[in-house]
Parts: sequence; structure tokens; C-alpha cells
Amino acid sequence: MASSDEQCMENFIGWVGSRNPNEPEFIQAVRDLACDVYGSYSENSAWQSAKILHRLSEPDRIISFRVCWEDDRGKVHVNRGWRVQHCGAIGPYKGGIRFHPSVNVSILKFLAFEQTFKNALTGLPIGGGKGGSDFDPRGRSDREIMRFCQAFMNELYRHIGENTDVPAGDINVGQREIGFLFGQYRRLANTFSGALTGKDIEFGGSHVRLEATGYGLVYFLRCMLARRYQDLENLNVAISGAGNVALHAAQKATELGARVITLSSSKGVLHNSDGIPAEEIERVIDLRMDSTKLLQEIRNNSGGDWHEGEKPWQFECDIALPCATENELAGDDAKSLAHNRCLIVAEGANMPCTEDAIEIFKDKKILHAPGKASNAGGVALSGLEMAQNASFSRWEQERLDEQLLEIMQDIHRQSVEHAGEHDGYVDYHRGANVAAFYRVASAVLAQGIG
Repeated sequence: MASSDEQCMENFIGWVGSRNPNEPEFIQAVRDLACDVYGSYSENSAWQSAKILHRLSEPDRIISFRVCWEDDRGKVHVNRGWRVQHCGAIGPYKGGIRFHPSVNVSILKFLAFEQTFKNALTGLPIGGGKGGSDFDPRGRSDREIMRFCQAFMNELYRHIGENTDVPAGDINVGQREIGFLFGQYRRLANTFSGALTGKDIEFGGSHVRLEATGYGLVYFLRCMLARRYQDLENLNVAISGAGNVALHAAQKATELGARVITLSSSKGVLHNSDGIPAEEIERVIDLRMDSTKLLQEIRNNSGGDWHEGEKPWQFECDIALPCATENELAGDDAKSLAHNRCLIVAEGANMPCTEDAIEIFKDKKILHAPGKASNAGGVALSGLEMAQNASFSRWEQERLDEQLLEIMQDIHRQSVEHAGEHDGYVDYHRGANVAAFYRVASAVLAQGIG
């Protein structure tokens, strides 16, 4: 970009910051996209005239509500709930619901913003949204979680629907919680429709949904390796997290011949230089237990070393897959990966790499796939679940896995096409941002001012 464009972009980021004080995650997400697309944006007079970037930095709406529920002792609790409907220009809003004490408006706005562009990359007709509550499900009984989900849906139901907004699961919202939420939606709306995804297979759910994000991550990684005439055979893969995405990525990577040398929790890292055995990953993948306890279970059965309070990025690896949470991989971690000659970082979580880390990846020519590209498998499968619900059908697992693979291959193609290649280095980060922005901006422009 020319210096005048850089100044215009900084003015835009300043404008976003002034309108969203104390929302660092959201500002980071907007800046991340703007840095990559502003060159193209500045050359498109129609986009500038219609203020496309400014409009996309404001959600269509933010719905907030009180959630009152009663625990098993009869004590009343009051939580907050939100739904951020960011952009519906391509299709109904689509994005997960998260239950965690850390949930706030900034985090949900950043997630909904990212979701808009991630969903655009899938090629499916779905917009972007995100929701959640500051409810902490840890230590709560099944009946307490059911009562909370029902109370949450008592407020949310009037704002969602199969052609309006289709939530799914996210952190602490799995198949059990989706079942409770869907049951209450069905009773309140008096209709059986595809208003949520991630449902049990017996009432409108889809095969491959649980595996989709982790499998899709590895499918995207394979495309990156194929451009280097490599495959996963005998490569060392460091993975953070021990939840659904991390375990299914580990399962698929191991199946394809890689050695998964780490899994982690907020308390520390399990490291096994020989690779965590495939049969051990298979054994624990359906266990419902705290991540740290799960990792201790793996260690007790198959060995490895536990590193209290540490991250996975200090160990020698060929591939790094951050699959835990936002901003978990910082500048010092990126330096460690570069020192250990890591080839590729592909994000399985939403925005897990800090801005400093991304700059180091670019400087050291480490290939970096942003989450809006590499972890789009989950929402892609959710879109396919929506299609099954709309047609009152259930597709076979093999068909869905093939479609997931095709979608991830197409996202890779788009990312490469819009990134360009310089001395053998593909800036996947820029390519994914530009490809997604083109689709969303074109839709917003075509639909006029509003």
C-alpha cells in the first residue's frame, strides 16, 4: 500500500477503536482483516463510496438479555446472554453459542466478525453470528444445565429460525446442551425446524458434525503440504487443547501417518516424543471429563511427560496446530517454533495467534493458515446439516466426509489464488482475508444502503 493508504487505514482503525472502547479482541479482528484488504479496498471506488469496511465493522444487531435460572438447591441465579448477528448479506446468521465466564460483548463481536468471513469462504449461503452467556457450567448437574439452557432459550427463541439465524455449539455447548436448547425452542416456537445445528443424529443431526472442525483442519493442512510435495507421514505435530477439535485433529493426523507429540490444557502440556498412540486417542475421544484429567488418563495409559503450566510450542515439531483458544500463541511462542524449524502453523481455534506471532511467521516464512480458512470445517458441516434439515433427509457419512474435503480444498484454492506467491511463500493469511472480503463486500454492495 502507498503511505496515503496506510494513513487512511490507520484512520479507519482509529475510528473503530473510538466506537468500541475496551473491546480489544474485536478491534484486533477488524485490524487483522483491514491490514490485508485495504489495498484492494482503496482501489475500489464503489466499496469506498458505500463505506463497506465501516459497515462491516458494525454488527447488524446485538441482542442482550437476562437469564434467570434455579439450581438444585432452589437458589436463583442471574446471568447475561447475548446474540451478535453480525452480517446476513449472504444468508441466515450462522455461528455457535458459548457458555463460559469469560464471555463478553467484545469476544462475541470478534467471533461473529470472524464467523462472517469464515462462512463466506465455505461458499455456502450463510451469514455470520455468535452468541453465548457468562454462565459457568463447571460443577453443575445435568438438570441445572438443562434449566439454564431452557432459560437461555426462553429469550433467544424469538430471534432465531432456519431462515433467520441458526446457532450451533461452541465452548461448553455440545450435543447435550444443543439438545436442551432445541427442545425448548421446539416447545416455544411450536415448530420442528432446522433452527439449530449440532443436534443428535436422532432428531435432525448430521454424521461427521463432531469430527468436522478437526478433520477439516487436517484436510486444509494436507493441501498446504501438497504444495510443498509433502504429506503427513512421519511429521511431528504439536497440538494445543484436548477438546473436540484438538482430539479429532489428532485422530485424523495420526491416521495419516503423523506423530502427534502434544496435547494440552490450561494447566499444562502432555508431551510424548514418540507420538501419542492412535488407539489411545480413539479411546479417550468420547470421554466427558476435564481436559487436564483426560490428559493424565492418556499419560497413565501410554506414557509421556507432563509439563505443568507450560505450552506446546517449546517442543521440536514440523507442524503446529493451535486448537485451544484466542491469543494462546504469542510472539515468544512463535520465536520458539521458528527456532525449532516449524514449517506450518494452521489454526484450529478462532484467532489463537497474536499479532506479534503472525508477524514473526511472515518474517521467518513459516506458512500460517488463519482460523477463518483452516477451521471452517465445523461451520461447513453445519451448513450441510441445514441442507439436510431443509430437505428432510439424512446423508451418509462417506458423502459428508467427501463434501467436507471438497469444501476445505476449495477454501485452500481461494486462499492461494488471492494470496499470490512470492519466492515460494504463500501468504495464506492475506489470501483468506481477501477472498472472504470480496464475497461479503460484493453481497453488501449489491443489496444497497441499509
